[in-house]
Amino acid sequence: MNKLWGGFFLVAFVGAMWQWLGMGNLDVFSKMMTAIFDMAKLSIEIALGLVGLLCFWMGMLKLAESSGLLDGLSRLFLPLFHRLMPDLPRHHPAFGHITMNMAANLFGLDNAATPAGIKAMESMQEVNPKKDEASNAQILFLVINTSSVTLFPVTILMYRAQLGAAQPADVFVPILLATSASTLVGLGVVALVQKINIFNRVVMSYAAIALACLAGIIGLFHSLSPEEMTQLSSAIGNGVLLLAVTSFVGLAMVKRVPVYDEFIAGAKHGFELAVKIMPYLVAMLVAIGLLRASGVLELVLHGVGSIFGLMGADLRFIDALPTGIMNPFSGSGARALMLETMNTHGVDSFAGRLAAVFQGSTETTFYVLAVYFGAVNIRRLRHAIGCGLAADLAGIVAAIVVSYWFFS
Repeated sequence: MNKLWGGFFLVAFVGAMWQWLGMGNLDVFSKMMTAIFDMAKLSIEIALGLVGLLCFWMGMLKLAESSGLLDGLSRLFLPLFHRLMPDLPRHHPAFGHITMNMAANLFGLDNAATPAGIKAMESMQEVNPKKDEASNAQILFLVINTSSVTLFPVTILMYRAQLGAAQPADVFVPILLATSASTLVGLGVVALVQKINIFNRVVMSYAAIALACLAGIIGLFHSLSPEEMTQLSSAIGNGVLLLAVTSFVGLAMVKRVPVYDEFIAGAKHGFELAVKIMPYLVAMLVAIGLLRASGVLELVLHGVGSIFGLMGADLRFIDALPTGIMNPFSGSGARALMLETMNTHGVDSFAGRLAAVFQGSTETTFYVLAVYFGAVNIRRLRHAIGCGLAADLAGIVAAIVVSYWFFS
């Protein structure tokens, strides 16, 4: 983490010096100082925004744990997770939290996914022999969250509808294909590094079921109108969320768990977590803000465009590429770049659609890293960043290929 953070500052400084000496841009230092103050403020705003969410969902997860619901969920996916995370004890509570996190991500329920993910990290940290170093199970979990398979990208569809897209949901299948490719590559890279055998009967059986469900969902939503698709995906996501909350409380009451007391105990822990992750968010987001303000992004885009231009390739993807490059570093920055691309080139242009696919293909790697690893004070990342960025790169490449397939 120390080398990564210092590297961000060093690259930002080099980019600023290039802007100043090579291009005569005297405003770059002013922009970088503004970025420091803005991102420091934003990081605290994000952390404060998480306080209520963490308090509520940590309270709900405490009820789920006390009532035995998490044990039931963990048994459902225990054969799969036991082979992917062999270092965890077979019936460890972390499996239940991992299941909750993945289910929330699948339905695009970010409010529930983050608290469940932090709880999973804490559970895995209990059996981590090296408390300041990420374990194999924690790295695999982080990469899966980075690739973030989301079945219902409601927010992206909403933005496209607001900007007047003729068919707001026409990016649904491309996003699903791109994020699936990101997850498969991320899982494959981690399995290769950690020497996990994923070509066994159990893992392949779960993969076959997942692919069958994926095909069924694509078939169902492909037959719906954009308005029907948006409404149904939103209804399913909200319905699942409400069902989870009701199940947590109802089952705890049936098991005669002191519902209010257990909820308060979990909520207190959520508040403590929100305070704990603030310094990590400040450090990471300030560094990312400096990178963006220094002009490094523009240099990368210019280099990519020059290379592919010499190859005679179709360069339409360059207009949307800022969203893809920014996505691993800043979710809000990537969202802003996506909207800027849609406004500049048109929401139904190739660049506008590709920017939407970029936004939905992966999660914000460094934000997830700062929140999840920061919550358990992990400083030695091992191969977490490399594997996470491999998943991000796969998502970017898949988004470009799929978008040319669907929209060219």
